Amino acid sequence: MAQNGRLTIYYQPDFSVPLNPFTGALLVFVAAICFSAKAVMIKLAFRYQIDPLSLLFLRMVFSLPFFVVIPLIFNKNQPNSAPTPADFGRVALLGVLGYYAASLLDFLGLQYVTAGLERLILFVYPTLVVVLSFLFFGKSIGRREIGALALTYLGILVVFLNDDLLAQRNVLLGSLLIFASAFTYAVYLVGSGRLIPRFGAVRFTAYAMTVACLSVMLHYLLARTTSIFGFPPPVYGLALAIAIFSTVIPTFMVSKGVQLIGASRASIIASVGPVSTIALGFFVLGEAVTGYEIFGTAMVLAGVLLVSGGK
Repeated sequence: MAQNGRLTIYYQPDFSVPLNPFTGALLVFVAAICFSAKAVMIKLAFRYQIDPLSLLFLRMVFSLPFFVVIPLIFNKNQPNSAPTPADFGRVALLGVLGYYAASLLDFLGLQYVTAGLERLILFVYPTLVVVLSFLFFGKSIGRREIGALALTYLGILVVFLNDDLLAQRNVLLGSLLIFASAFTYAVYLVGSGRLIPRFGAVRFTAYAMTVACLSVMLHYLLARTTSIFGFPPPVYGLALAIAIFSTVIPTFMVSKGVQLIGASRASIIASVGPVSTIALGFFVLGEAVTGYEIFGTAMVLAGVLLVSGGK
C-alpha cells in the first residue's frame, strides 16, 4: 500500500496466481510517478493563494467517497476477519496520526520548501521506522542499518550545503515540518503492524483514510476563516487531481504491483519517486537543481534502499 506519496509494503506476493513481472513493475513505476506529482500540484495550487488547510480539506472531500465504498466492495469478496471494537479504535487513532497529522504537516511545510526537497525529506521515513522499532520494541540495529542511517542523513546534510537553498525564506521551518510529517507517518507504520493482519491491507488503509478525511473536515469546520467556494476553478481541478491521481489510484496500483513482483523489487522501483519529483519541479515549477541536490539525493536513495533490504 502507499499513501501521501510513500510506498508501504503490507504483504508478500501471492504465489497462487501467475506472476507478471512486467505488469507489476509498470504498476509500481506509474504509481511512484503519480505520488511524486502530488507536491508539484500542491505548489501549483498555492499560486492561487489557497491556504494549506483548505487545500487539504478539498483533497479529503474528493477522496472520501472512494475510501468509504472500497471496503464495502472488498467485504463482498473477502471473509470477515472479525476485528474487535478495540481494533477499530486503534485504527482510528492511527488514521488521525498517520494520515491527518502527517498530511497536514506536509501541506504546511510545502509553503516554504521546494517540491524536490519535500520528497527527499519524506523519503527518509523507512530509516525512522528502524529507529522507532529499536526504541520501542528492542529490534536490533545491525551494521547494515547503521550504514543506511548514516548515508541517508548525510545525504540530507549535503543538500543543505547549498547556499541558495538556505537563503530561501523559512526553508528550515518548512524542512522541520516535512520531517515531522515523515516522523508521524513512521510512528503510524510501527503501530500498524498488528492491525493489518486483522483487517487486510485494503480495508485497513480505507478505514484509516476515512478517519483522516473526517478529521480534516472537522478541523476545517472549526478553524475556517474563508469560504471553501471562493477559490478560482483551477484550485478545485488541482485538488481533484491530487485526490484521484496522487492518492486513490496509485494506492491500489502499488497493492497489485507488490502482489505481482514482491516487496523488494517494488521498493527499488518506487525509489524513482524523489527523482521524478525533482524533474517535475524543474520542468513544471522552474525549481533549480544543483549538484548538491543531485549528490544528496543519490545518498538518500542509497541509504533507504539499503535499510529496506534492496540489493
